[in-house]
Amino acid sequence: MKLQILLISVILSSCASVPPNLQLVKIEIVKYYESGEYSKDLKEIISQAENGINKLDINSKSAVVFDVDETSLSNYESIKKIYFGYDEKMWNDWIEEAKAPAIPEVKEFYNFLVLKNVKIIFLSSRKGSQYDVTYNNLKNAGYITFDTLILKVKSGSNLTSQEFKSNKREELSKNGYDIIATIGDQQSDLEGQFHGLQIKLPNYIYIIK
Repeated sequence: MKLQILLISVILSSCASVPPNLQLVKIEIVKYYESGEYSKDLKEIISQAENGINKLDINSKSAVVFDVDETSLSNYESIKKIYFGYDEKMWNDWIEEAKAPAIPEVKEFYNFLVLKNVKIIFLSSRKGSQYDVTYNNLKNAGYITFDTLILKVKSGSNLTSQEFKSNKREELSKNGYDIIATIGDQQSDLEGQFHGLQIKLPNYIYIIK
């Protein structure tokens, strides 16, 4: 019996695929977001982004594409309430409230670009029916000046987020915008063509393909 227990222990300890405890991971996520580490990382990323923008030639068509959720607006407190799970109704109800705050470091980057007369484009995989509340939320959060807001209408619902956003950036470029940078919290916000500088923000809460 002792030998069997020993063998089981050895097998378990040697399994590299054993996942971490979910509750401990969630505790670490809260610590990261609320200890100042998240803000510190954002400040470093934004500083590098501003340095990159300063090296570019800005023209009247220069534009930066911003993702919305977990890039321009924070849904952290809402997601934390259900302990980082996902409930579609709760998510949609939260969006309808239009109360998501701006992420301060990203808002500073936005201000930096506005002062340079760079055009601002918000591009999100939110549903087209959420256009008005998203528009109002952005305005309420301080994103007063922007060229356009693009959401995912039904005709593009079969596309992945990466496909949808890449296609829209291509359309924007064909319509005369010179996209010098794209900022987002997901790799799918940045992949594809016509992205300019790729500014990736941390997101340890969810992944969108």
